Amino acid sequence: MSDALHITLRFPARPEFLRLARLAATDVASRAGFDIDEIEDLRIAVSELCAMVGGGDAEMDLAFTLEDGLVEVQAIGEGPSGADEEEEFIRALIDAVVDELHVVDADASRTIRVVKRRRVDGRALPRA
Repeated sequence: MSDALHITLRFPARPEFLRLARLAATDVASRAGFDIDEIEDLRIAVSELCAMVGGGDAEMDLAFTLEDGLVEVQAIGEGPSGADEEEEFIRALIDAVVDELHVVDADASRTIRVVKRRRVDGRALPRA
């Protein structure tokens, strides 16, 4: 990832800051060359990532890694705040709009990483 661009946001993990996360996701996806549907997929994924790590008065970090045709987003925050059924629904939603989803829970924190690749002829670009 030598030519990768890294952008990190730290903000309160409260719903009123979700717009900031969505705007950043839109900009990064656009810079990666995503089409409008792929941009919307990444916006959805980031919204749901925030739901999975946000809550309370804690802060959360969103780290975007941008390469040509690929965006990786890592969300770090306090951890699960919803019921198991809600969590399963959110995971399924994220999984439907990204190419990779990884969740790591540790003590009082949670890290979620997603990867979205630009599609060419209906298929995701291969890994570099």
